[in-house]
Amino acid sequence: MLTIASKLDVMNRLGRAMADPTRSRILLSLLDAPGYPAKLARELELSRTNVSNHFSCLRGCGIVVAEPEGRQTRYEIADPHITASLKSLIEVTVAVDESVPCMDPQCTVPGCCGNGEE
Repeated sequence: MLTIASKLDVMNRLGRAMADPTRSRILLSLLDAPGYPAKLARELELSRTNVSNHFSCLRGCGIVVAEPEGRQTRYEIADPHITASLKSLIEVTVAVDESVPCMDPQCTVPGCCGNGEE
């Protein structure tokens, strides 16, 4: 049984993982099927090193697992409950009050804080 402290840790790990737009894009890709760093780097137009660094974070948070496959490493979401939760979260409609300014002065999220188009 999870204690309040361990539940808080789980929420913080998920929050940290999803707070970064690149990690969110990687997680969205993994919802459909396992992924490989080189392929994801091409698809997401990122460097392989960048993708590998994000996978390190996601592994450290316990959200993805790495499975060696010959000379490649396959990454997938660690638990089907995480997959189901992320899919459910995507379907949630969040009411955003656009008149309230973003709280992060260094926000780089497109469409937030007047930072470009979505």
